[in-house]
Amino acid sequence: MKAFILPAIGLAASLVACQSNTGTPIQSAKADTVNAVVQPVFITDTVAHDTDDPAIWINPADPAQSLIIGTDKDQDGGLYVFDLQGKVQRDKTVTGLKRPDNVDVEYGLMLGGRPTDIAVTTERFTHKLRIYSLPDMQPVDNGGIEVFVGEKGENMRDLMGIALYKSKAGKIYAVVGRKAGPTDGTYLWQYLLEDDGKGRVKASLVRKFGKYSGLKEIEAIVVDDQLGYVYYSDEGQGVRKYYADPEKGNEELALFATTGFTEDHEGISIYQLTDSTGYILVSDQGANSFHIFPREGTDGQPHTHPLLRKVTVSANHSDGSDVVSVPLNAQFKNGLFVAMSDDKTFHLYRWEDIMVVK
Repeated sequence: MKAFILPAIGLAASLVACQSNTGTPIQSAKADTVNAVVQPVFITDTVAHDTDDPAIWINPADPAQSLIIGTDKDQDGGLYVFDLQGKVQRDKTVTGLKRPDNVDVEYGLMLGGRPTDIAVTTERFTHKLRIYSLPDMQPVDNGGIEVFVGEKGENMRDLMGIALYKSKAGKIYAVVGRKAGPTDGTYLWQYLLEDDGKGRVKASLVRKFGKYSGLKEIEAIVVDDQLGYVYYSDEGQGVRKYYADPEKGNEELALFATTGFTEDHEGISIYQLTDSTGYILVSDQGANSFHIFPREGTDGQPHTHPLLRKVTVSANHSDGSDVVSVPLNAQFKNGLFVAMSDDKTFHLYRWEDIMVVK
């Protein structure tokens, strides 16, 4: 997941237009709790087995034709593609994947001399990244890219989280997590994605990083391309923050969201108000709610992220989520928030229903 960066100059005016009073930062020193259960505008068609994580692809030519890609986490799983009304797009849906877990999208990877938008999912049982071009969902990975090569031990190569990062220089990276990992600060591995010379994707390991408490596991990962940070849920502990650029080192910048969660810390997504402001949303899975934190931190302390609000949603036991702030259509004028629900669906919410300003 990521804070969405506009893939086309033509959308810049739309982003400004979406910054109505629904996007006004909350200045209260005390966190708000929204007790009413927020209802979705649409619920997607069901998948065959088990939803886990969504990603939103913005169509740069026509945002109303944007897509939602969601994982069906099973040994005979797949990537389901939905329109903005939650209707499955059968011609784009990929089946026959071996337990795809998380998915993310990125814009403009150069393949065969052309910028190509991609969706990347983690295929747990094959230990591979599976990569597809967007919006046609055609494979561009030569059958998959093995990661965590050489790791030993139970679940040490069983892929889970994925987040893509596009640097200011245009390089695209995949930050990958797994079911189990070490506590020596190398739980996550980061790979540079490039053209292999034949119009397909190759991956090169560039660093290993990421503290781990040892309590549960690490799954949810999100990257803020604009500000250059990566966040991930150390389940049972909190949310950890690092630089996304491997050249900036492996210092942990923050550990927050450490209290007030009833169960696992799960899906993380970032709503972008401006280039530097917005919100970080973290799923409190057991409470069917999301905790919301300031993306920019506090005055003079960019790595301090106090709780602003808790929002309860109708999505049940939500794991993965994604959000964009670009106006998409008449239903989603201020952006779209998508949350997985454990009834084999994804719920589509208007942003103004999630972040109601009093």
